[in-house]
Amino acid sequence: MNSTRLRRSALGTAVAVALTGAVACTSTDDAPDRPDGVRSAPPALIDALRRADRATDAADSARVESTTTIGSQMSLRAAGTLGWADDVTGALTLTYTGGTALETMRRLGSTSMKTRYLPDAYYARMGDTFASQTGGRHWIRYGYADLDGLDQVRSTTPNQSVKLLLAAGDLRRVGAERVRGVDTTHYTGTVATADLTGDATRLGARELAALREQLTRAGVTSERVDIWVDGRDLLVKKAEKGSTLTGGYSQTAHYRDYGVRVSVARPPAADTADYKTLMDHQDGR
Repeated sequence: MNSTRLRRSALGTAVAVALTGAVACTSTDDAPDRPDGVRSAPPALIDALRRADRATDAADSARVESTTTIGSQMSLRAAGTLGWADDVTGALTLTYTGGTALETMRRLGSTSMKTRYLPDAYYARMGDTFASQTGGRHWIRYGYADLDGLDQVRSTTPNQSVKLLLAAGDLRRVGAERVRGVDTTHYTGTVATADLTGDATRLGARELAALREQLTRAGVTSERVDIWVDGRDLLVKKAEKGSTLTGGYSQTAHYRDYGVRVSVARPPAADTADYKTLMDHQDGR
């Protein structure tokens, strides 16, 4: 692979990682079974999830650990801190463990990547091999307005999984379970985008419309969602599973230390290359 193709592949890898939380899915035979509309659920169950939505949203920040697999494209681990008091901010270290993305990163001399989320852009730090092709610059800046779908990263907060479950047609309480030593309650359900129409009994009409738009833009048709909530109504664990154009998609995340201080600095300008500018140069513009 020549240097231009390798650099383009690395750019694509970083973009795919940024969009992991808003993965584009399609309905296939391997996707979860779609429930027949929104079924009734006990008021106590709905109230419990609404409390979890409010409490998790109000916590404003947390430490995060997750594992993600997207078909044959990539599998990775992520760890770091995220804040969502206003815009999503944070810093995560991503470690590739499989897929074509791992092979690309190996050719670039590193199988891990530091990322930063700031109000205007997502930043990914590449290795020295990549920097040698970009004038010594290690960081790539992806402006949220420059890439279709990237702006969805800014709405990917932990409580979004709770909102998803509130919209599930077959929502149910599984029962009490311990997660990493914490007593939790496990809830599960399957979300079908086509059924997110006029029922605002669980979510407000504006929330329901926003959720439908987000899932539609991401190409999601049906997704299985599981969450585990502790005694303080905080999300401790979430698991989502569906299908993508390249195969199955699954993500499991653990949250702890809610309220942790999140401080993220913008990478040095002298060590940062803009994604749009890089692509323009490669296309001869």
